[in-house]
Amino acid sequence: MSRANKDAFGVYVHWPFCLSKCPYCDFNSHVRHAAIDETRFASAFAREIATTAARAPGREVTSIFLGGGTPSLMQPATVGAVLDAIGKHWTVAKDVEVTLEANPTSVEATRFAGYRIAGVNRVSLGVQALDDASLKALGRMHSAREALDAVAIARRSFDRYSFDLIYARPDQTPAMWADELRLAIDEAAEHLSLYQLTIEEGTPFFGLHQAGKLKTPDEAVARALYDVTQETCDRLGLPAYEISNHARRGAECRHNLVYWRGEEYAGIGPGAHGRLDIDGIRHATATEKRPEAWLMRVETNGDGIVTDDLLNSEERADEFLLMGLRLAEGIDPERYKALSGRPLDPGRIALLREEGAITVDPTGRLRVTSSGFPVLDAVVADLAA
Repeated sequence: MSRANKDAFGVYVHWPFCLSKCPYCDFNSHVRHAAIDETRFASAFAREIATTAARAPGREVTSIFLGGGTPSLMQPATVGAVLDAIGKHWTVAKDVEVTLEANPTSVEATRFAGYRIAGVNRVSLGVQALDDASLKALGRMHSAREALDAVAIARRSFDRYSFDLIYARPDQTPAMWADELRLAIDEAAEHLSLYQLTIEEGTPFFGLHQAGKLKTPDEAVARALYDVTQETCDRLGLPAYEISNHARRGAECRHNLVYWRGEEYAGIGPGAHGRLDIDGIRHATATEKRPEAWLMRVETNGDGIVTDDLLNSEERADEFLLMGLRLAEGIDPERYKALSGRPLDPGRIALLREEGAITVDPTGRLRVTSSGFPVLDAVVADLAA
């Protein structure tokens, strides 16, 4: 994997609408039964892009990510209008990566050719499971067959595509997961995102879990499922380049690397977060989450920003550590020192090395080991202390 590109700049665009709310999801997604006024939203996206570009001018956009929600509910013309607005206000790199998240329903897959024409060159499919019983339990609106058909359409429409799966589902065994994973890797070609099911407060799954009506695998089985994930993906040529993301060499999601490497990105749309360097200071921005309230803010003020925090050197360094150690490539401790004004504690590094949680290569680069990744939060907390 290539090292960080200091000039990388991403644009994240959030489409906040879904056909239904999945019971495990705590993302900023909303169901609307009336038709969405896409023309009005496209105009608001363009307005917020213009305002953001005025604050952070002169950037070259290296990646664009249309996330959600369900961006594949947008018409291709809406996607095209958003991409045109980005190109109008910033320079766009010739080899820009433009990803769109999509649900693998047959209706949405029919739009893939239109997205390709609009400028999308990578699609990320929310498959989540490859068996119908699990899909039903997860509240998904597609079947396993429909998902695989959508993957086949994505393969024909795009040179690059990826899909997500959730594991550590109720009643899932390591053997079942290994079989599902082998099938997924046969279909995935270059990239898979594999997430352990987490029970998030405020979701329907949280209430069911609290009431004892939803049983997830215990700690030992969850660890076995994680180990199966790493072993199977390594053996079949999709090693982890980030704790939950696996890719063939060179096929990593460049947009997500912008986040994990602590680079700059603009957050556009309801509930979008951004990290912008303005006059040498890192700004952490977030926009209004409620779609209609965001729309009114943008139409009145030019953007939907509700928080714009200035990160001090310690906060920037902690964020760099937290995000960078998720990557298999690890971090350069010298960059941490440059951001925070102090080095990482050599004593803590020595102790974590002794415990087998981290390694330090001959160039000084610090990486979390395969045995350290399952306890990553503790490793980060120890180093940051």
